Amino acid sequence: MNALPNEITRDDIEHKLRQLQGDIEDVGESAKSYALVVGAVAAVAIVGVAYLLGRRRGKKRSTVVEIRRI
Repeated sequence: MNALPNEITRDDIEHKLRQLQGDIEDVGESAKSYALVVGAVAAVAIVGVAYLLGRRRGKKRSTVVEIRRI
């Protein structure tokens, strides 16, 4: 097939699509690692808040027993 210099061939389109797919995969991998870090930080924050709220509630509800000798 004789292609003119300004003519777009099937090979040109396939090459460009493969190049774009490679770029998209690179961006996807970096986004996954970023999402993993954000998820881990969020999980630690949720556990920390639950711990602090539980401690506070435990202090409010704890029974104080006072023993006096006569």
